[in-house]
Amino acid sequence: MNGVSPPPLHYEDATLRQILGSVRTIAMAGASANWVRPSNFVMKYLGGKGYRIIPVNPSQAGNEILGETVYTSLADIPDSYDMVDIFRASEAAGEIVDQAIAVAADRGVRVIWMQLGVRDDEAAGRAEAAGLTVIMDRCPKIEYGRLFGELSWCGVNTGIITSKRRRLSR
Repeated sequence: MNGVSPPPLHYEDATLRQILGSVRTIAMAGASANWVRPSNFVMKYLGGKGYRIIPVNPSQAGNEILGETVYTSLADIPDSYDMVDIFRASEAAGEIVDQAIAVAADRGVRVIWMQLGVRDDEAAGRAEAAGLTVIMDRCPKIEYGRLFGELSWCGVNTGIITSKRRRLSR
């Protein structure tokens, strides 16, 4: 980008909470069968929270990851899904976003979520123009834990749970 860094991203907690509270099925582009890969861990974690995660990985197509059949592309998934979680490099995100836009009406896609370190502002613009919500450079596992109070058990100050009494606005 001509040496100029893009502006920092900010998402309201209420927006992230609404997304994570309404999404039920997630297509994970870049899911890995290797249990030590972050995508596998995120898939397992979110599955344990009640989400159905449908893995997408051309090199694993037809196999299973954590009990779910792996598909070559978003278009190959026969079921509906609410969100696409992109676990690929930023350079690959645009193509996946375009796939999501193409199937959004048929599959019910409402949200595109790009993982930590994944950002494609042009692809995000195309998705938003198509009526989709886009989150970039965030992890749904981390945000789930932060917003629903789980990280505080690990000693992380999320600012969500506190022993201090909140002041009521008048």
